[in-house]
Amino acid sequence: MGPRRHLIHTYPKGEEMQLNLHVTTNDGDDYTVTTNLFVVVAWERKYKRKASELASGIGVEDLAFMAYESCKQAGITVPAVFDDYVKKLAAIEVVGQEPENPS
Repeated sequence: MGPRRHLIHTYPKGEEMQLNLHVTTNDGDDYTVTTNLFVVVAWERKYKRKASELASGIGVEDLAFMAYESCKQAGITVPAVFDDYVKKLAAIEVVGQEPENPS
């Protein structure tokens, strides 16, 4: 079976996409974090991709990176090295998404 991909809905110009990511760790802890514009920009810089490309699919590493950065933004303590964070993950999934400025 190939890598699991999630399709991401894009929103009209002027509405920021937010992903709610549910994370389960190997220790049995679980939490949900929400991406923001800063997280998406950090993802674009690291992976040299545009946010508009998310609509064509997203990989597990992408989700893990966004969860990692979202944790830092939310004040959740994470390892200093991204790979050390990934080693602690048991599962990660998109549980919802919503526009920042719903109408």
